[in-house]
Amino acid sequence: MTRARGGPRTQRQSRVGEVLRHALAEVLSRGDLRDPALVGVSVTVTEVELGPDLKNATAWIMPLGGHDAEKVAAGLNRCARYLRGQVSHEVALRYTPQLRFSVDRSFEIAERIGTLLNEPGVRRDLDKDSSEDE
Repeated sequence: MTRARGGPRTQRQSRVGEVLRHALAEVLSRGDLRDPALVGVSVTVTEVELGPDLKNATAWIMPLGGHDAEKVAAGLNRCARYLRGQVSHEVALRYTPQLRFSVDRSFEIAERIGTLLNEPGVRRDLDKDSSEDE
């Protein structure tokens, strides 16, 4: 899957991204971050994308309930150096990538598509198409 730009990710990028996602989730679950935007907030790391050189990583996050997502992402970006250090203790990589946090908008997009598909006009057309197929 490619999110922003560039070609498809390599198997190594995907594998390292998944390892970093698990490590970040572990570090965030400890709840030892003192940034005001992060106190008492549960954060889900949905994906970690790495650059081709594995030196930069974007962690796609969503706070539980989706409230104040931009503030939470800003708080995580303020704590990125600390989080990078904590992650480096969790994973065995030669070089721990620089971390950047962005809000994962895929949940909003999926909800919008679901809403559109359930509108009466669209639902009628979908039902009509499925009855014609039978």
